[in-house]
Amino acid sequence: MSEIKVNSIKGVGASAAAITVNNTDGTCTANITNNLSNRNLIINGAMQVAQRGTSSTTSGYGSVDRFQVNYSGTDEAPTQAQVDVASGTSPYTSGFRKALKITNGNQTSGAGADDYIRIIHFLEAQNVAQSGWNYVSSSSNITLSFWVKSSVAQNFYGFLLTNDGTAYSYPFETGSLTADTWTKITKTIPGNSNLTVNNDNGTGLEFQITPFYGTNKTGSVSLNAWGAFSTSARTPDYTSTWYTTNDATFEITGVQLEVGSVATDFEHRSFGQELQLCKRYYQKIDGSTSNTVYGTGNVDGSTQGQILVTLGTPLRTKASSMETTGSAGDYKFRVRTTSNCDAVPTLAVGGFTQQFLEWQANSHGFSDGDCALAISGSSSSFLAFSAEL
Repeated sequence: MSEIKVNSIKGVGASAAAITVNNTDGTCTANITNNLSNRNLIINGAMQVAQRGTSSTTSGYGSVDRFQVNYSGTDEAPTQAQVDVASGTSPYTSGFRKALKITNGNQTSGAGADDYIRIIHFLEAQNVAQSGWNYVSSSSNITLSFWVKSSVAQNFYGFLLTNDGTAYSYPFETGSLTADTWTKITKTIPGNSNLTVNNDNGTGLEFQITPFYGTNKTGSVSLNAWGAFSTSARTPDYTSTWYTTNDATFEITGVQLEVGSVATDFEHRSFGQELQLCKRYYQKIDGSTSNTVYGTGNVDGSTQGQILVTLGTPLRTKASSMETTGSAGDYKFRVRTTSNCDAVPTLAVGGFTQQFLEWQANSHGFSDGDCALAISGSSSSFLAFSAEL
């Protein structure tokens, strides 16, 4: 038996890999050492970060960062949640501890034609354009892999979707899942000459996995092939069993999209690394204790402050919205003394690394031009800035 060590191979991510080949009786086995970094184009694919909270019935971003759970036409709102991966399961032994879980509500009126529940992850265009994938070449591949589990034995569909130029999609199926059993799905996807991905900070590619689509969004679709995207035929028709089963569940973790034709082991990034990547799109500042300082500024007139909040991580673009909590009393304004606000602060203008807020406190005797601090009024208060795709 001889052992040959090769320091680089093609088709496994954008960087070098190590490989050991053992030759015995004319056969060889290649064991890829997955020490590559920055190859996973998906952010928070292990579902570690949940800045907004661990459970929500919101349609959109509500729990796990970077993954939307959208729904429409439901009789009862589904719940999206960050949950623990059970010990002893295959994802657990591969290092996964968190998953995104959808718990279906009670859809008493059945599967309507416009009904849907779906999971979406948007990829920034420049990250795709500069990944090393020659997306216009059919001989250049990316590989998608993820773990999925359903409480109902059924086949499900998903797709990749380009957003620039003419939209093209690549539909695929999970195959029939065994109920309550984690299954790893792997899809190798070639490029296509019709694809367009701009080198900018908009949406370049979308990953979607869908527990249910009604018939107004399904139809005759070729699986495992790129085709012009149709909103009325996104996937083949769905079996409605999962959707019409009360409290049916659907879980996903370990989502990885990488350049090359090989699904390497999942790139486990630290919680801190994943959090910093998420903060480009959503950043939450907790007033974890009363009198936490959010920012500084000055009094404009005698009733309103212009407060500058400096963000630790640059946002993808200027914040499109700001989230707060509670009422005016959860926020305070301090000049020479501390006073409760008369209104919850609002977003004025801002840039990538800083945001100007309107911070209002009437009838407290402040003077125009006074220096001021913006302070939390309760431990539950927070400011959160969104620049999501």
